[in-house]
Amino acid sequence: MLRLILLHFILLSLAEFAFAQTDSGNVPLIDTLPAASRDSIPGARPDSLSRTVTTDSVSRKPLVHASWTIDPNLPFSSQVLRHHKYFGFKGKPVIINLDVKMFNGKEGLFYVLIGFLLAFAFLRQAFPKYFNDLFRLLFRTTLKQKQIREQLMQTPLPSLLLNAFFAFSAGLYIDLLLHYFGRTPIDNFWLLFLYCSLGLSVIYLVKFLGLKVTGWLFNIRAAADAYIFVVYLINKVIGIFLLPFLILLSFLQGDAFTVAMVLSFCGLGVLFIYRFLLTYTSVRNQVKFNPFHFFLYLCAFEIAPLLLIYKALLFFFP
Repeated sequence: MLRLILLHFILLSLAEFAFAQTDSGNVPLIDTLPAASRDSIPGARPDSLSRTVTTDSVSRKPLVHASWTIDPNLPFSSQVLRHHKYFGFKGKPVIINLDVKMFNGKEGLFYVLIGFLLAFAFLRQAFPKYFNDLFRLLFRTTLKQKQIREQLMQTPLPSLLLNAFFAFSAGLYIDLLLHYFGRTPIDNFWLLFLYCSLGLSVIYLVKFLGLKVTGWLFNIRAAADAYIFVVYLINKVIGIFLLPFLILLSFLQGDAFTVAMVLSFCGLGVLFIYRFLLTYTSVRNQVKFNPFHFFLYLCAFEIAPLLLIYKALLFFFP
């Protein structure tokens, strides 16, 4: 019996001690040191966090609105939003001014060059046999040259498309050179590109008609057709040859641009010399003439027109 009484006494003491600890934990701790004393404590680090008061964008208390009457001129949903208890839809909107960056680069020229590449890829995939015969005849890797030439002449659609490709690629090449040398008659790059392409098309159309008329007048149609075929054959190759140089000349600057331009000049010079040799050989098989007469023809109908055009450009656009 004595043991039970002692056990009850111990349990009641422990319970009173636990309640006392719980009550003392609820009492807030108050810093008795003043602010100046706390700051003057040696070794104490100042608080790096700035004590700023932040406000919530959404009010926790309902906005107090007086009683309002329904306006028949406004939608009821808009009126409900305007008198919302938590969101101020009727307030002035916040305007954020952003600095819009404008880039004036060569994006248009980039997309045009992508169009050139896609056009060449389409022609290459649509007419693979024509391209194979074209380069076989150009490099004279077969003895059946006459048969291949007849096959090429019997496919006018790829020939016409490649001639148009030459006019546009050569027109863009001339446009880039005119801008590089500062001889642009007009400031609009794309309008000058259109003029150059149309000018080349008109020049070769007049040349085609002139050779056809000459062959009919002097009864040398075979020689005239052979000459026309060689001229347009080299033009097609020039249009393809200029494609990588258009990419280089469009985006290179300084010495790299000069190197690319000189390489393009060398390649075009080789192709024109090769064209003169092919035309001389083709026409010589049809008509007997003196080589000196052929040289005079080249000077009168190939070189002189280019010099006259260049002189006219310098005269009208100094």
